[in-house]
Amino acid sequence: MSVNIKKGDTVKVIAGKDKGVEGKVIRVYREQQRLIVEGVNQVKKHTKTPQQGGPAGGTGGIVNTEAPIHISNVMLVEGKGTTRIGFKKTEASKRRSDGSTYKVQRSVRISRKSGDEI
Repeated sequence: MSVNIKKGDTVKVIAGKDKGVEGKVIRVYREQQRLIVEGVNQVKKHTKTPQQGGPAGGTGGIVNTEAPIHISNVMLVEGKGTTRIGFKKTEASKRRSDGSTYKVQRSVRISRKSGDEI
């Protein structure tokens, strides 16, 4: 399964305890096929008080933070609803250092619902 969702995309959770929640993607872990979504899958993390000579200004205690969720549990938000992601080849022109131009093919993400470029 390929990872088609990028950092900064708005996604909606479609499965799990946070089903129906929308949030922005903070980080993507491609190898594990997981991502961290803002405000989704909150867990409590216990932190220690830093000792002398360590990072100053930190306090210990229990901190709420987001944990990764699997990519299959989210869908990309487009407009009012969700959509699947497809790819399309488009032509683009590039410029060489001597000033001449040439054409290349570029792969862009598209919405399967509307066909628009994401």
